[in-house]
Amino acid sequence: MEKPKIFVTHVFLGKFVERLRDKYDITVWPKREIGRQQLLDGVVGATGIISLLTEKMDGEVMDAAGSQLKVISNYAVGFDNIDVSAATKRGICVTNTPGVLTESVAEEVIGFILALYRRIAEGDRLIRSGKYKRWEPDLLLGTSVKGKIVGIVGLGRIGRWTARMARALEMKVIYFNRHRDEEFEEEYSVTYHTFDHLLEMADVVSLSVPLTPETRHMIGERELKLMKPTSLLINTSRGPIVDQEVLIKALKEKWIAGAGLDVFEDETHVPDELIALPNTVLTPHTASATIEARTAMARIVVDNLADAIEERQPSCLVNLDVWKQKID
Repeated sequence: MEKPKIFVTHVFLGKFVERLRDKYDITVWPKREIGRQQLLDGVVGATGIISLLTEKMDGEVMDAAGSQLKVISNYAVGFDNIDVSAATKRGICVTNTPGVLTESVAEEVIGFILALYRRIAEGDRLIRSGKYKRWEPDLLLGTSVKGKIVGIVGLGRIGRWTARMARALEMKVIYFNRHRDEEFEEEYSVTYHTFDHLLEMADVVSLSVPLTPETRHMIGERELKLMKPTSLLINTSRGPIVDQEVLIKALKEKWIAGAGLDVFEDETHVPDELIALPNTVLTPHTASATIEARTAMARIVVDNLADAIEERQPSCLVNLDVWKQKID
């Protein structure tokens, strides 16, 4: 009897699926990038696919795999790269990896705040350029974080952990979310505000929302002009949540003071205009890049895959309707 085929789209993940080789025929794409046609060819006959957020998993991919495809196990918290409705229509489970990168992403948010307020990246560039000559009392004067207002947009796992860390630094925390959490407000001394009021009040606006049609470009010209000229924007969620062209203009014209960005609208091409701005700190989508987080993500991806194929409900199932259809 032939073993079910598993197609893994990235070489990094190959080592984590080795323990499944006794049960499954595993094919790992051997390079760091996979082209569209290579993806379509690779998934043919697959019962399970392990994918990255950089790969578009739409109906064409699902149909190329065939009717035996049971699960797309995504190595990410977000799943905006997957056409979930197309998967549900075909009875395919879609899974993700929530929870395990909460702390690492929140740490990056705090890192951005400290780097921008204390001008750490600017100091690094000054040293490396050879222009630093001696200490001076007004050299690269920064700002203390104590007492500053952090406005968190989206009070999910990452937003909550960011709030806890900010409170530990004696920052004030306000938040906007679709639903209030009065218990969390009381426990951590945080305050709910409307979206516009948060933008007007916050010294730092941190985005912790998923990319959906509703959140795409939720930060545009109107929103950036509501923010204080001294405020910072932090985005560790998804690039298209911010209108990048407008943000560049806002940073150039000093509508806001600075930005910390881990994600971009087109991550294959970060604009030179954005790179040249001195009031930014930019990282290459590495907010979750800790050994602990990435290893835990890989474990969950493999467990989700095996559970779905072996008819157990995956713990991180995105489209629950598929499972309801199976048990009805």
